[in-house]
Amino acid sequence: MYDIIIIGGGPAGMTAALYAQRNNKSALVIEKNGFGGQITYSPKVENYPGRKQMSGAEFADDLFDQILYQGAEAEVETVTAIRCDGDIKHVLTEEGGDYEGKAVIIAAGVKHRMLGLEREHEFVGSGISFCAVCDGGFYRDKTVVVAGGGNSALQEAILLSENCREVIMVQDLDYFTGEKKSQDILFSRPNVRSITGAAIDALITEGENLVGLKIHDRASGAASELACDGLFVAIGLIPENGIFGELVSLNQYGYIDSGEDCLTSTPGIFAAGDCRSKSVRQLTTAVADGAVAAIAACNYIDAL
Repeated sequence: MYDIIIIGGGPAGMTAALYAQRNNKSALVIEKNGFGGQITYSPKVENYPGRKQMSGAEFADDLFDQILYQGAEAEVETVTAIRCDGDIKHVLTEEGGDYEGKAVIIAAGVKHRMLGLEREHEFVGSGISFCAVCDGGFYRDKTVVVAGGGNSALQEAILLSENCREVIMVQDLDYFTGEKKSQDILFSRPNVRSITGAAIDALITEGENLVGLKIHDRASGAASELACDGLFVAIGLIPENGIFGELVSLNQYGYIDSGEDCLTSTPGIFAAGDCRSKSVRQLTTAVADGAVAAIAACNYIDAL
């Protein structure tokens, strides 16, 4: 029996484990892939307070070592369900695990929608990015392509246009779906151009470097190439909360309905990090959620 079971081993989940252990609560972190989450794809992180520069993998390794040092336990398994038996929560896994806890923190994170290109995953963090705030500085005075046409894509492009030599928007629809005001701001800038009604077909690479993209016009079928130094994919996020939908309330986009207090619609179940409804998804907000959720879970347990 654990005090707190944490589903997800990203920054939010591991920070929750750290705060749980520091509050004399036993913690188990269950992660289905590698510990660290999306941050491990960032080769250079320069916006985390107190650290001039670090890699996302370095941060994840340090945090994982820290929670183990504090006494947390970790399992690499795939969670399939949470079952409530009075005040006891059962976390079930694909591998046959049935872990009991007094409280559960869901920190399952999200995954970025990908374009489905050959070798796309190989270049994530090294030519392909998802976050202009995180990685835009690496493309100063360079040419980047932003794939997408919604609000997120427009905001990414606006940030990139402040430092990049050229920003090329590639949208598969014939129009942009983001807010008109954002479009006006972005396309008023001389270093921004757009290509609509076009699909990205392939990456053009030289060794380990991304140097361009192959695209085609969806109406005419005409193929062409774009030279670029980087590709920012902004075609949406996919929250991985489907298995929790019967236990906690999800919003229309599949995120857990939870505010800054990290509470959910079910007592003893908490949400932290990118999987919950929020407007800012950054490393700093993820670790903040982990701390808040863990403290809330500790208070819940103490009141049982």
